Amino acid sequence: METNAENQKINTYEFEDQVIYTGFSSFTDAEECAQSKNGNLVEVAFKDGNDNPFITDEAGLIEKKLHYVVKAGEEYKFIHSSDPGFRDYADELQKIKAKLRGDAPDERYLANFELENAEDPIIVLKNGELESVTSRERSKYLKNANVYEIAVSVPKS
Repeated sequence: METNAENQKINTYEFEDQVIYTGFSSFTDAEECAQSKNGNLVEVAFKDGNDNPFITDEAGLIEKKLHYVVKAGEEYKFIHSSDPGFRDYADELQKIKAKLRGDAPDERYLANFELENAEDPIIVLKNGELESVTSRERSKYLKNANVYEIAVSVPKS
């Protein structure tokens, strides 16, 4: 099983003429994979709530040197664990969670461990307010989201 720089599973999709690899933890991670496999960087989209990627350039990931973007309409914002500001939202969520559970102040710091170690966490905001926390993989199936990821395409020989 191949893994990315964060030791998470790389997804493999086989097509008639190529193999597509997704699930990279950074743009650099994808670049390194492309070099090692003699492949090309491509952008793929997951649309209509399914796990069937297709090559596109709609989000401009290669030009922007991004590895992951979700577009789900004006009212939704998806904040990936690698995005600026994620830490601020995560800290606030942990404070709210600790308050609801009635944790002692010293236990609140331990609670941060949960969100930091969740599988590639995504915070979902609707109209600027917290809606949910999900994983990168599950984001493909939420809110009619269009998920764009950097990928590596390797021709089949």
